[in-house]
Amino acid sequence: MREESLAPKLEDAKKYLEVTQDESEAVSRLVFPSDRSIYDHFVESGIRVDRVQPGFVVCTFKVPPRLTDRAGNLANGAIATLVDMVGASTVFVPHIPMNVSVDMSISYMANAKLNDELEITSKRLGQRGRYSGTYVLLRNKASGEIIAEGRHSLFRSSSSKL
Repeated sequence: MREESLAPKLEDAKKYLEVTQDESEAVSRLVFPSDRSIYDHFVESGIRVDRVQPGFVVCTFKVPPRLTDRAGNLANGAIATLVDMVGASTVFVPHIPMNVSVDMSISYMANAKLNDELEITSKRLGQRGRYSGTYVLLRNKASGEIIAEGRHSLFRSSSSKL
């Protein structure tokens, strides 16, 4: 393909991606907690906590358009963020910083589509010193199909006990 034929397409793409003044101002007014990334905020908004017990959490999450890939499936990165966030919730201790390093192993089993309602279950597997392990399961509520499962390991750098 010749370079001259790419120029109009490139200009069209640039125009399409330009941000208006109103859009820029709207984004600049958004406020996010300083300890969370904008991506975490986009994923976690929409999680509904259904049940909490010590070391066990059940949530519901409806797949929004903002977290789908080009094929209309829940993006793998969004699944990884859900495993990270919901998994960490089972080892959360109030008033203790979550200074942790994370190791995750995720098996992607099936696709979740736009507007699918998922049940996310997280269970703390155990703790040895400052090292904790969790298991997270994402399941389609309507069909029962397993979307993903993950093992999540956390290391708390402070000397707190869970």
